[in-house]
Formats: sequence, structure tokens, C-alpha cells
Amino acid sequence: MNKVPGYLDPLLILSTALMGCALYLIFIWVPTETNQGAIQRILYFHVPIAWGSMLGIFVVSASSILYLWKKDQKWDRLAVSSAEVGLTFGAMMLLSGMIWARPVWGVWWTGEAKLTTALILFFIYVAYLMFRSYFPPGTQRQRIAAVIGVIGALDAPIIYFAANLWSQAHPPLITGPAADADSTLGSELGIVLLMSTFAFTLLFVYMVQARYKIRRSEDDIVDLKRATTTPGVS
Repeated sequence: MNKVPGYLDPLLILSTALMGCALYLIFIWVPTETNQGAIQRILYFHVPIAWGSMLGIFVVSASSILYLWKKDQKWDRLAVSSAEVGLTFGAMMLLSGMIWARPVWGVWWTGEAKLTTALILFFIYVAYLMFRSYFPPGTQRQRIAAVIGVIGALDAPIIYFAANLWSQAHPPLITGPAADADSTLGSELGIVLLMSTFAFTLLFVYMVQARYKIRRSEDDIVDLKRATTTPGVS
């Protein structure tokens, strides 16, 4: 049976289409914000990317719990694949935030709670992946990594609520269950932000899926090497 080429993956095609629509809305359709000017358009990237970084750690945590319960390798693969993609989104979250902060706040970085907790999430991803890279392979590595993933997810809700808990440079929440009652999204801004969030969420799912397939192939190669080098194993 012939496999469908990667560039014909329906998820990739849909993700590309949504991303194209989002880019059109961001740079052509939505009007320029009055106070901040063109730099405000980075909102439509920064918020969905930040959502992706937090979604990643939740997937890592849920997969880790399922691995500890089921002892099925597919959940461990999903956890590490989500961590790798989450790390990428976390790095983009910090970078886009700093690019936005410089012209608006006059600094690249402040020590406010939301920024600090976002940086902690980035380091949680780094610690998780470094542990998996340097700890000897085996079930013990997978169990300890799973525990790290579960604990790491506690940082995500802190990031979300940080702007409301500690009133600093970041404005109050404008989306989600804890959104400030006085902070309402305009119809155009809300539509663009929603479309961009859908596009980046689908991109996240596609990237995790692609990395999972690669991870599964890597595990198959390791198992094959082990079978061919172990005496008595055919």
C-alpha cells in the first residue's frame, strides 16, 4: 500500500489554510489599533502561541498520568513529543512577548509575575527534555519523566491567572473563564484572535503528530538493534 506523501496530510493542509486565513485577517482585514499602532498586531501571534505552550504541558501531564497508569509506550511517546513542540512554542512565546514589550513598555524584560512564570514553564520543558536525554534509558527514566511532567503542569494555571492575581504590566485577562468583566474584545479583534488561535492550535496538533511518528520510528529502530545484537533473539 502506497503511503500518502507528508505534504498531502489533511491536517497539514487544513493547518496551512487556516494559517493563511489568519495572516490575511491580521495584516489586511483588521484595522490598526489606535493606541499601540501596528505593533499591536503581534497580539494575534503572542496569545495563540502562549496558549500552545500551555496546551503542551497539559498534554505532557495527561500523557504522563496515562503512562503511569497503563504502562503503554504510546503515552510516553506522546508526552515527549508534546514537550518538544511545547518547548518550541514556549520559546516563541517569550520572543514575541519581548518584541512586543520593547516599544510598548520601553524594556525587553521585566520581572513581573506573568513573564516570570512563563519563563519557568520554558525551563520546565528544558529540564524535562534534558532529563530524558541524559538519564539512562529504561522504565525508571520514563517514570521519573512522567512525574516531572505532571508537576510541571501546575505552572500553566499560574501563568493564566498571574495578570489578575498580581496587577503589573500585563493587562487583566480578556479571554477565558477568568476574563475581566470590563475587558471585552471588539468583534473584529475577537474574530481575528479566535481564527489565529484555531490556526496555531491545529499547527500544534500537526507538529505533535509528526514528532510522534518520528519518535515511534526511532523506538522501532532501537528495538530492532536490540533484537539483532542480543544473543538468542531472532
